Amino acid sequence: MQGKAKAWVLASRPKTLPAALIPVWIGFSLSWEIQILLIPALLCLGFAVLIQIGTNFANDYYDFKSGADGKERKGPPRAVASGWIAPSTMFKGTMLTFAAAFLMGLGLIPYGGWILLIVGVVSILCGLAYTGGPYPLGYNGLGDLFVFLFFGWVATLFTFYLQTGSFTIGLGISGFLRSFGLWLAGSVPGALAVNLLIINNLRDRDEDLLVGKKTLAVRFGRTFSLAQFILLNTLSYTIPIMFFCGGYQLAILLPLICLPIGIWQTIRFVRARSVGDFNASLALTALHLMLFGLLFGFGLILGVPNP
Repeated sequence: MQGKAKAWVLASRPKTLPAALIPVWIGFSLSWEIQILLIPALLCLGFAVLIQIGTNFANDYYDFKSGADGKERKGPPRAVASGWIAPSTMFKGTMLTFAAAFLMGLGLIPYGGWILLIVGVVSILCGLAYTGGPYPLGYNGLGDLFVFLFFGWVATLFTFYLQTGSFTIGLGISGFLRSFGLWLAGSVPGALAVNLLIINNLRDRDEDLLVGKKTLAVRFGRTFSLAQFILLNTLSYTIPIMFFCGGYQLAILLPLICLPIGIWQTIRFVRARSVGDFNASLALTALHLMLFGLLFGFGLILGVPNP
């Protein structure tokens, strides 16, 4: 039983969970000076984490079925491919996890209306379609877009919406930031989460090519992936500066403390050649996502413009 529990924990890929936690934290932080509703915030957090875990379970199952997790896999071992969990059991676990996410999402409807039912269903369907279904997103170069949208804009915007009933931030800021600030804030966790995917995809490029998994790394190669990584990192560091220029106080620049880590993770990724190099780069990038996101949230709380 202990071994089975460990297998399920590993299959949930706990190191990826900050990608689900951080956008909810940022959306919550943006609403701090407007209104704080603890119950919908916790429900958002639970829903996001369950969607992340359900997607990871689905990936484990469908990548095994497609042959993507073969003996030549360079990344961490997967539960089904390693024989820790039977394929049918993993599929049932995937469905149960998404069912739990759906039930948790139903608890949000009284706070945000029936539009959240659509958001929840689409989130679950896309989680399944990431590596499953007739047109798997991750196998057709759309994985990066999926991650950016759902672990960036969707999670951040709807967390804020459930707190405030609005998609517009205010509080004495410039017109541009008032209109697009929420989208900019959501771009931070989206961009940093995509960077995790970029490392995975470049590491697995040769194996993905053999099984027909057409990620952007497969389609456009190493130079494109490196440029994409650097661009998304640069975007993340630019956004707090834009908030500062738009009226937020100095505390909004707290994420810039992470700049040495951001530079080092980029150097590690550019230099990565071996499996160990890529996996070390992945761990550092996950740490960067968590620290940058936490500091950005605190910066939004502490740096809110004076009325």
